[in-house]
Amino acid sequence: MLGLVGSPNINGNTAKLVNAILDGAAENGAEKVIYNLASLDIKCCDACCKCQESGCCLIDDDMKEIYQEIRDADTVVLGSPVYMWQMTGQTKLLIDRMTAFLKPDFSSRLDNKKLVLVFSQGSSDRDAFKPYFEYTAGLLYYLGFDVLETVIAAGTDKLEVSFRPRLLEKTRELGKLVSTPNLSGSGFRRAESELISIL
Repeated sequence: MLGLVGSPNINGNTAKLVNAILDGAAENGAEKVIYNLASLDIKCCDACCKCQESGCCLIDDDMKEIYQEIRDADTVVLGSPVYMWQMTGQTKLLIDRMTAFLKPDFSSRLDNKKLVLVFSQGSSDRDAFKPYFEYTAGLLYYLGFDVLETVIAAGTDKLEVSFRPRLLEKTRELGKLVSTPNLSGSGFRRAESELISIL
C-alpha cells in the first residue's frame, strides 16, 4: 500500500492519518511505502502531452519514482490538508503530473486501482468543503482510480488527531478493510457500512 502525503508538515495531522491507514493494512500483511511530497522534487506539468503518447513523462524528476510506485501498489492513500479551500500546492503538482496515466483517447492506463483520500481541515464543519472533496474524488476516478473512501478529519486546529484515539483507531480499521485480499469496490462499501462513521 502506497501513502502519499501532500502536507509540508511531515509529522502533521494528515501524515498521522495516512500512516494509521497504512499501519492497519500492514496488520493484514500489506507492504507499506510512504512519501512526503514536500520532500520530493516534483516539477510543474508543462502540458507537452508527450506522456499521452508514450505513457512516460519527459520531465526528469522524482515523479518518475512515484509513477512506478503507483503502478506497483494495490491501493494508494493520498492525503492533504485543506489550504485555501483546496488541496495543497504539493498535492496539486502530483495530480497535474498524473496526466501521464491517460491515453490519447483519455481512457486510463490504470485498471481501477483502489484509492483512499484523506483530508484534514481546521474548520469544525465536516461538510464545509464537501463539493471540493467530491470534485477531487471524481477527478481521480476519471484518472482510473476506484475511490473507496474519503476520510475527513475536521476541526484539527482545535484538536489534533493525536488526541483523538478513536479517530486513529477507526482509520487503522479502514486500512485493514481496504487491504483485504480480492476486495472489490462494491464489497468494500458493504463492509465499510459496518464501521461506525466518526471520521
